[in-house]
Amino acid sequence: MKTQLSVLTIIILLQTSWGQVPTPVDSQEGPVMIIGATAHIGNGNVIENSAVAFEQGKITLVAEAATIRVNLQDYEVINAEGKHVYPGLILPNSQLGLLEVNNVRPTNDTRETGSINPNVRSLIAYNTDSETIPTLRFNGVLLAETTPLGGRISGRSSVMELEGWNWEDAAHSIDVAMHLNWPNKYTSRFDFSTFTRSEEANRDYDDQVEELRSHFLDAKAYKAAEDKVENIKLSSMEGLFEGSTVLMVHADDPKEIVDAVLFAESFDIERIAIITGSGALRVTGFLKDHGVPVIISMVHTLPDRADDDIVLPYKLPNIYHEAGLTVALAHSGMLAHSRNLPFYAGTAAAYGVDKETALQMVTSHTAEILGVADRVGTLEAGKDATLFISEGDALDIRTNILSHAFISGKKIVLDNKQQALFERYSKKYGHID
Repeated sequence: MKTQLSVLTIIILLQTSWGQVPTPVDSQEGPVMIIGATAHIGNGNVIENSAVAFEQGKITLVAEAATIRVNLQDYEVINAEGKHVYPGLILPNSQLGLLEVNNVRPTNDTRETGSINPNVRSLIAYNTDSETIPTLRFNGVLLAETTPLGGRISGRSSVMELEGWNWEDAAHSIDVAMHLNWPNKYTSRFDFSTFTRSEEANRDYDDQVEELRSHFLDAKAYKAAEDKVENIKLSSMEGLFEGSTVLMVHADDPKEIVDAVLFAESFDIERIAIITGSGALRVTGFLKDHGVPVIISMVHTLPDRADDDIVLPYKLPNIYHEAGLTVALAHSGMLAHSRNLPFYAGTAAAYGVDKETALQMVTSHTAEILGVADRVGTLEAGKDATLFISEGDALDIRTNILSHAFISGKKIVLDNKQQALFERYSKKYGHID
């Protein structure tokens, strides 16, 4: 009886939540021109008084408004004087669309059983009806890399547009990365009696690395074989050796990072990225020499060690940038907080990074690492019209107020459940402007 009630409760909750998700919109009908805004291109450049036009989902013009010679009657004109226009922000390494409520198992589809799962593809589990998606769009996050978890090799991630009826509609770039959770050289143990943490060497480290090496050797041999029986675990690895897939390595220790990069290079894998926090601090020179970018897993967090600077996580983007690394920003922890991605960039700007460079860390740098820079990440003619207009600085929580947002030219609905609740209770109790 309890089970029946639980299932019924989940169904009612899901049906209720579906009613709060904005209906997907139709494709762009006619050409649009945004006039007068300060355009933040996403490559470090800014046009103070800009004209940005797009048609059939593609940007056709980015220029100084005073220099253009076009008939504005041919366009739907958006007067954005005093506002700012940005390329859509990109969230890497996210479980967006795979997870709704952590403690409700039917809404959690983030991982597969087993350890070696290169055949897992996150996009087929992507739920466009997630209530979380509209809350990210509201802050300018218009694209996300939806990523599987678990095991030693979690599987392949895809870049998804945060708009669409189903995962086929939302898929922007399929199977862009393979995610590898590198073995830990040390295991951490917390002693509640002394309230201290101790580290012990992982005695199985070499065996775990050998297990990975064996799989990679098999995959490379499989790719080279002429006559072979279909093996999806091995065939799924081929993109790594061809250069069409980036190897995303999750590692938090300097020695682990070095071992992982050298391991990947021993198999001639050219595209490698490290997802870490402060773990790369002592190997920035190594990463620069090997051309390996870093995705910072979290900015708004506490330092890893008791003797670290309390604001070290805020400074990490600038430290890595000053070391010559390509840096992108991500989110880990509670999924709902990933909507704060623009403010992670804002924090990076407050702690040393030039503001336009901080913007690159959530736009063009992320696009380059994921291999989608030919379509998104900057405001340039020929790229997707995935962009938004903000009343003020989009990296500032006080002025990130979107008036318009477009995904591949489609004008999306910005309202979501949180706004509906705000309006509902404002009418009952009032609020302070």
